[in-house]
Amino acid sequence: MAEPLKHLLNDGVPPRIAAMVRRAWRGFDTAAFLRQIEPGYEGLELMQRGQRIADALHAHLPTDVPRALAVLTDSLDPPMGLDAKGEPDAGDRPYSAFLYLPHSMYIAAHGLPHLDYAMRAQHALTQRFTAEFSLRPYLLHHREATLKHLRAWAQDNNAHVRRAASEGTRPRLPWAPRLPAFQKDPTFALPLLDALKDDPSSYVRRSVANHLGDIAKDHPGVATDTARNWLRGASAERETLVRHGLRFLVKQGHAGALETLGVGHAVQLDVAAARITPAHLAIGGKLRIEADLHNPTQRPQRVLADLQVHYVKASGEASPKVFKLSTLELAPGETVTLGKTLSLAQMTTRTHYPGRHAVALLLNGRVHPIGAFDLIQ
Repeated sequence: MAEPLKHLLNDGVPPRIAAMVRRAWRGFDTAAFLRQIEPGYEGLELMQRGQRIADALHAHLPTDVPRALAVLTDSLDPPMGLDAKGEPDAGDRPYSAFLYLPHSMYIAAHGLPHLDYAMRAQHALTQRFTAEFSLRPYLLHHREATLKHLRAWAQDNNAHVRRAASEGTRPRLPWAPRLPAFQKDPTFALPLLDALKDDPSSYVRRSVANHLGDIAKDHPGVATDTARNWLRGASAERETLVRHGLRFLVKQGHAGALETLGVGHAVQLDVAAARITPAHLAIGGKLRIEADLHNPTQRPQRVLADLQVHYVKASGEASPKVFKLSTLELAPGETVTLGKTLSLAQMTTRTHYPGRHAVALLLNGRVHPIGAFDLIQ
């Protein structure tokens, strides 16, 4: 079993933070800081632990907030780089980047009256952890001034900083308060996304794609218009970004999104054979789903193929989940095999329940049932 998330801020983290701050400011009272944190710490969950440490930082850092922000910034370890795959790389540090969750909470709570100092601290923070959450109150209370900083961030030499300009302004950022103004008017952030759509880092481009996906849920027309503009003369990387950004609309069979991706037409394909093996399996097992697609016509056909599985919920009702397969160009008379292996193990993001699970292919957004499997306890 995975360790509880609260262990990301285990009992070794407060002394580690104290040592870092003490290194930057000799006036820091380590003993008093740790005494404030200790009572009941073991029983707290992750966010509660982060808030406990943030409150203790507020109590024992300089009362002058700009000075306190400077101390926190000076206390930080060296920035993270990116690994060979373009993902954040913390190297061999013994502590998770979540070490900086309390720093993020402190900045979010106490930096608002000192915007320029707080943005400087978040610029440093996002290179070690993330500023996407601490940016939210600044965008809520100082939108235009914060966006001015983020426009500069979008041109920064550091990929973590550039990503924060996109990720921090996502209107539907998971695990974070929504940004109602950005949900209502996505044009606030579109200049940032436009500046980052061809970023050399896949880490940054994926954030732009996810941001476009957020926009698609509230403003499908804006998302498809933006995607259509971006696809003009697009590189392969930008095409991938757009497909990812429109995936929600594609799963909904949205005509505008399908048309933008060049698959807005119904296909004349035969599902020549479908195989779901095993047809009966226990929770925890693995399932293989395959289907043969045949083009019986005398013309090539382009198809965006996805897999739809109707997962049984605790209530006994079923809810569809869509998995991406591929975009194909089938020549006249050609047959191709599509397939995916699914794990039915229990996960933190999905609980599996026994029952009959229907399976379908989505071909250019149209549903083609191909069978079902029975999941048993």
